[in-house]
Amino acid sequence: MKVSVVIPVLNEEEYIVHCLTHLLKQKEPADEIIVVDNGSTDHTIELVRHLPVRLLHEKKRGIIQARNRGFDASTGDIIARTDADTRVPSDWIKRIKHNFRRKKIDALTGPVIYYDLPLKSKTYSSFYFHIAEVIFNNPILIGPNMSMRTSMWKKIRQDVCLDNKKVHEDIDLALHIAEHKGKIRIDPELVVPFSGRRIINNPQSFFIEYTKRLIKMRMNHLRL
Repeated sequence: MKVSVVIPVLNEEEYIVHCLTHLLKQKEPADEIIVVDNGSTDHTIELVRHLPVRLLHEKKRGIIQARNRGFDASTGDIIARTDADTRVPSDWIKRIKHNFRRKKIDALTGPVIYYDLPLKSKTYSSFYFHIAEVIFNNPILIGPNMSMRTSMWKKIRQDVCLDNKKVHEDIDLALHIAEHKGKIRIDPELVVPFSGRRIINNPQSFFIEYTKRLIKMRMNHLRL
């Protein structure tokens, strides 16, 4: 079972080396790590070029577009996705493989914790998983900590939403997986630390914009 890891990036010079260092020190290494640059103007590209990863470019701005570029280019049986500001644990790939080998699942996710905020427990993620499942009547995925079978990606590729202002791309993936009768597993022990910088920098905007998009998604996906 081969695992490809995809990381969309845009001006991530402060975080990307830490992220890739953790990925390159896995107990069971990824078969490929794909960094998709979405038009960085800082030193992100120069930093990535010095590391043993694949660097791709996506001209059309948007995390969905960058994600799709990486997913389409991946060669693994499993596509794992994380963010540039994560610090995945050393057994992340190993645990992903274990889940897909032992469980009849099409996609996998797990909790996230903030490494630079007081919220260092899994309580936030547990609450988020619960609320999102109530809203959408379906398990959801969390972008910094998710993976899916490449075969499932090929099934939903032409269905996924492309407007970054109307959807949360990770939840959108989950809803289209459900549309194709796919099974999503939430592994409570598959935990990924990531930065709470978006909350730190603009907490009001983060929560208001996030909630607005959840409402838009609920309305747009009622057919599911």
